[in-house]
Amino acid sequence: MSEWTMAELEVWDERVLEKVAAFGLDCYPQEFEVCDQEAMLGYMAYHGMPSHYPHWSYGKSFEQQKTKYTYGVAGLPYEMVINSDPCLAYLMRDNSLCLQVLTIAHVYGHNDFFKNNFTFTSATDAGETIGHFKTRADRVRRYMEDPSIGGDAVERFLDAAHALSLNRSRNAAIQKLDHKEQRRRLLEASYPPPNPFRNLTREPEPSLPDLDRLPLEPEEDLLLFIRDHGAGLASWQKDLLTIVDEEARYFIPQIETKIMNEGWASYWHHKIMTSLDLPESLRLEFMVRHSQVICPHPGGLNPYHVGYMVWHDIERRFGGVDTEEGRAKMFEVRESDRDVAFLRRFLTPELMRDLDLFSYRTRGDHLVVDEIADEDGWEEVKSQLLRQIGMGGSPVIRIVDADHNRRRALYLTHEHDGRDLDMGAAEKTLAHLRQLWGHDILLETRMRGKRTLLQSRETGFEAKLAG
Repeated sequence: MSEWTMAELEVWDERVLEKVAAFGLDCYPQEFEVCDQEAMLGYMAYHGMPSHYPHWSYGKSFEQQKTKYTYGVAGLPYEMVINSDPCLAYLMRDNSLCLQVLTIAHVYGHNDFFKNNFTFTSATDAGETIGHFKTRADRVRRYMEDPSIGGDAVERFLDAAHALSLNRSRNAAIQKLDHKEQRRRLLEASYPPPNPFRNLTREPEPSLPDLDRLPLEPEEDLLLFIRDHGAGLASWQKDLLTIVDEEARYFIPQIETKIMNEGWASYWHHKIMTSLDLPESLRLEFMVRHSQVICPHPGGLNPYHVGYMVWHDIERRFGGVDTEEGRAKMFEVRESDRDVAFLRRFLTPELMRDLDLFSYRTRGDHLVVDEIADEDGWEEVKSQLLRQIGMGGSPVIRIVDADHNRRRALYLTHEHDGRDLDMGAAEKTLAHLRQLWGHDILLETRMRGKRTLLQSRETGFEAKLAG
């Protein structure tokens, strides 16, 4: 039984809110829900949403996490926070009073980040988040309950859509033109003002674009392209593609800002807690808990630790600790960056050495250190880190031809960045893509330095050198 009451939590919440206002954080209204382990496991499986559409993978995730928790292999998070207005957060009932207060302070850091970082504000409407998830869940359940469709068909279709959900444009702040507007702009660009001296200068006639090709420009939003141009899709299938893409659009900002967001929340929970004049018993526990949150992970990257250190360094270098200038720079960066830009701009060689960062590679069955962040190796270590964080772990795939060789085949290209595709994952992904598109899939990439064409046809998967 916890040693605190709801009335105590409310008092501490009010005290934390006073500090939030004093430090200049700008938050959505905040709501907290206290839950037990079973409920927290459920929220984890359903990505924290109080209402989410059903799918077998969420049940599988719940059972896996429950088993790990039962046998002590994995723990539970102190909290979960939803990017919504009002902001919703779950607190574990069994947490101590100190841990609850720390968590409440941490949540307000996330809340401020959600409300002000462009990656979130350009991708989502926080005021509609919960309503949209509920509406989408209702639509999926309606299709599952429809005897002419059935749950099995819906889940099979969602399997394929989930596998491709992150193959979309990553920056929601960039507005994509529709097909009609793309055609108009291409036409304008193809007809420059007439040059009366063309015959004298031997300037060639401008070439006209092929306005019948599809897509007119390389397309990254795979699910939306299939929805809009796939043949023979039923209305419920098109709606499922919309639903999966909308949810990916919601979650991608969290992937793209993990280090910034967790570091920001950790910085502010520390600043708030150390200003609260905590009783001795709470202060000692706080020091232990805070150290556990931001401690380095041997052999891995703790986003709480790295983000916390970088935010402190920004404040120190751009004005000083607790100065108006240093704090102003932090708020500016909090609005404008995501992890790649954040670390590219502010992860200095000195800070990398303080963090003991290094890169590694495989040698047979072993991992060996490749570079360390010394004077000779820090640039390579930083370069490798920037390629792996955020959405960097997902390859960039674009559709360039939707009627290859006049056979309705889908031709795609992989933006090769020095990392070859995993062939097993590529085979499964192209099979899912073929299921949704209904025709052959061809993907051009590079394997071991050579142009390679991966094909998913009715006869199976094949990889061969491209001509």
